Amino acid sequence: MAKKKKSAGQAGKKVSHEGLKPASTIEKSKVQEQRKAEPAIGKIKSQTTGKTAEFAFGRENYKFLLIGLAFILVGFVLMVGGGSDDPNIFSEDIFNFRRLTLAPILILIGYVIEIYAIMKKPVD
Repeated sequence: MAKKKKSAGQAGKKVSHEGLKPASTIEKSKVQEQRKAEPAIGKIKSQTTGKTAEFAFGRENYKFLLIGLAFILVGFVLMVGGGSDDPNIFSEDIFNFRRLTLAPILILIGYVIEIYAIMKKPVD
């Protein structure tokens, strides 16, 4: 098949774009439609119950979670250290009260507080 060449008259013709919107107005209308479809932050409502979304725990629960986390972190910090700089020399510092008894007790207390914070019912 032979390709048809455009005649000189057809090459100079302008195509009319009647009824077409410029790209900027199309993009603006799409953005406006998306804003209407998306709910505002903090105003998310359940379609079945009509209630707004809430946090899983109450304020007091989060306080207990942070306190328990602090106990755990302090316990691990107290457990650090006690080694010798020279591998040929044994250091008895790893068997002191702080590392062997106090730190593990603090860590266990922290875990108990965490469990309590999770299990406690939030105040309405």
